[in-house]
Amino acid sequence: MFTQIKNIYKLLGIILILVCLFQSCKTEKELYVSTSFHEPATQGLRFIYSIDGLKWDSVPGVWLKPEIGVQQVLRDPSIVRSPDGIFHLVWTSSWKGDLGFGYANSKDLINWSEPVLIPVMKNEPSTVNVWAPELFFDDKKNEFVIVWASCIPNRFPDELEDNNNNHRLYYVTTKDFKTISETKLFYDPGFSSIDATIVKRAKNVYVLVFKDNTRPNRNLKVAFANSATGPYSEPSAAFTDNFVEGPTVEKIADEYVIYFDEYRNFSFGAVKTKDFIHFKNISSEIKIPAGHKHGTIFKASSLIVNGLNKNYELSQKQRKNSSAKEVVTK
Repeated sequence: MFTQIKNIYKLLGIILILVCLFQSCKTEKELYVSTSFHEPATQGLRFIYSIDGLKWDSVPGVWLKPEIGVQQVLRDPSIVRSPDGIFHLVWTSSWKGDLGFGYANSKDLINWSEPVLIPVMKNEPSTVNVWAPELFFDDKKNEFVIVWASCIPNRFPDELEDNNNNHRLYYVTTKDFKTISETKLFYDPGFSSIDATIVKRAKNVYVLVFKDNTRPNRNLKVAFANSATGPYSEPSAAFTDNFVEGPTVEKIADEYVIYFDEYRNFSFGAVKTKDFIHFKNISSEIKIPAGHKHGTIFKASSLIVNGLNKNYELSQKQRKNSSAKEVVTK
């Protein structure tokens, strides 16, 4: 009889644990997270996060230092999480001189793989730069699409920009970041363009948000396609003022919010849209901590964000204790 009662209590204990675990999973929130960096882009990868996608807070600390490339910077960081839960990161590693971009991956945004340079323009040695690589996971083909901007002198007519600043968008695809496809021209709207990001709205409905980099425009436009890699339509009219860059897109309910860096004003702007045809400026509704520069928005659990915050707090305590020990030793 005693053994039976004991077994019943054991069973109840197991049930209670399972219920707690289930409740924990249910209450685990997904947050909006964005990559970021501080000028002059020599410190490394930073993050900001938001509950509602409009009001943002900083995650303290630097999480990956720039240690590759000619100039060893980390600009325009772009993250996509693959179906297996791995976060994949690409970034601009130099203003000029690199024939590729940086890459690393992580399971928790804290511990990163050894950064490598992916030399996507190695077959075009005259390439001036490789700017703003942007990741997109194509769930239709189960592969990553990486789009960036490069200037190859004398490749396109120089009607609006000089020979060393006439950019076009290029891309590669990969399933594992080890085997990389041949580099191809992604989009030529007929003028210098950079800072492209792909959005999948529905099955066979894709939107390209990019920057018209001609003077004096420096504004954002869109194009449409029925596959991630195009071909894309003729560009739209501009939907922002001039002198903006680094667009990133998030979805809130049934609307898309497009953030952009107003670099001359040292601030961010934003518009919202349902169809990428009609836009409403909502810059007065957003709040981003000072100092942060453009990255890309993705979703992560509050567990991941809390892990970043706790790891930073622990590192600060360890640093303080280490400093105290040095003082005592001296």
